[in-house]
Amino acid sequence: MKKFRNKYRIPSARASWWDYGNDAAYFITICTKGMECYFGDIVDANMQLSHVGVLADVLWYEIKNHAKNITLDVFQVMPNHIHGILALNGNKRETDNGTTHNVETTHALSLPEIPGQKRYQHQGSNTISSIIGSYKSAVTKHAHRLGYEFDWQERFYDIIIRDEESYIRIANYIKNNPAKWEEDKFNPAKNKTEND
Repeated sequence: MKKFRNKYRIPSARASWWDYGNDAAYFITICTKGMECYFGDIVDANMQLSHVGVLADVLWYEIKNHAKNITLDVFQVMPNHIHGILALNGNKRETDNGTTHNVETTHALSLPEIPGQKRYQHQGSNTISSIIGSYKSAVTKHAHRLGYEFDWQERFYDIIIRDEESYIRIANYIKNNPAKWEEDKFNPAKNKTEND
């Protein structure tokens, strides 16, 4: 394993052969730091959102207002993670000479301007990393501005959805996630029981 700033880093699970600005559907999972249940609780197989959970939910749907060529699909906030499907469509365009390139865009889920503070804004290509980075930053900044303790885990997980069968399986998994919380690998109570 390689070191960064004298700490071991987990090698990326991302496909080195894939351009994450390419048109495709992506299954995204983002976890909270330390798997803390900042977003609420599951009660009777339904997610009950905390204040931070409401932010995570609302700001996900704001992504489409700040990123181009994106479609948001199935989404679920869980106590300590979120799952969502988003699709890039039309992100690449042909130039006069037949080559393609990413469409440059600004897609920060920015806070209102506060006098004396620098406004967050992300400039860059319309890739999964930049879109999710902007989303994570917006949730964190809004939570901290409102006085809530919160932080994300550094990375996020993405899977390129390759066919309709995979899409249906993943979409059903996301929809049924609250009802299956007891079995969820991210459930701290399940992990505690298994480690005892």
